[in-house]
Amino acid sequence: MTSPLAGKVALLTGALGTLGRAQAEILSVAGATMLLLDCLDQAEGDALAVGLAGQARYVRCDLNALDTARGVVGALADGHHGIDILINNAALIINRPFEDVPVADYEDQVRVNSSAAFVLAQAVAPAMKAKGYGKIINFCSITLNGRWDGYVPYVASKGAMLGLTKALARELGPHGVRVNAISPGAVVSDAERRVFGDKLDDYNRWVLENQAVKVRIQAHDIANVVLFLATPASDMISGQNIAVDGGW
Repeated sequence: MTSPLAGKVALLTGALGTLGRAQAEILSVAGATMLLLDCLDQAEGDALAVGLAGQARYVRCDLNALDTARGVVGALADGHHGIDILINNAALIINRPFEDVPVADYEDQVRVNSSAAFVLAQAVAPAMKAKGYGKIINFCSITLNGRWDGYVPYVASKGAMLGLTKALARELGPHGVRVNAISPGAVVSDAERRVFGDKLDDYNRWVLENQAVKVRIQAHDIANVVLFLATPASDMISGQNIAVDGGW
């Protein structure tokens, strides 16, 4: 049986986070050549690439430097005869009252969480249009429902990502490029542990009280939906924001 992503090249940002690792693993098993981007340690990234099922390469890249990131991804696209699947998974998140957020921190979150998706889409779109086919998968967030305090810059950045998804889907659709977003709910992750620290037990109870499904979401639950959107099985879906939130 042919792997659903055999012969496809997928570029994944935020590859070394909890969600990124799960996506890298499932897409690699499905046959994709993985280009893994993150700003973290090269050795850690190389270890992830070596441990995947198929071909993979880790590229250290800081998405805060938008022009540099565009150049890096453009070069990767040229070197692989185009990127077939772009997954804008990387994100910064800070939990703090908005009055206490410096403008520089606000701008950092917007730059990494949504502006980077714009410039990377610019880098991969020409080859996708030339091929008449491509998939762009953006990450939005459950926080757009407005029930989360202390995340104003993050929520604002994810609102921009939703608008970007809708607009890109309309503009690129005639060229065979599908653009969708995923809004994860509260996923068990390293980032969650960092943000909530000694309040993690209280947070866990609050999440389960609000979810219809009384089981915490795991990274592989999100990765399964990424795989679906990356394959031809979802070809008639574009411009959508799919919530994977346990029925919030």
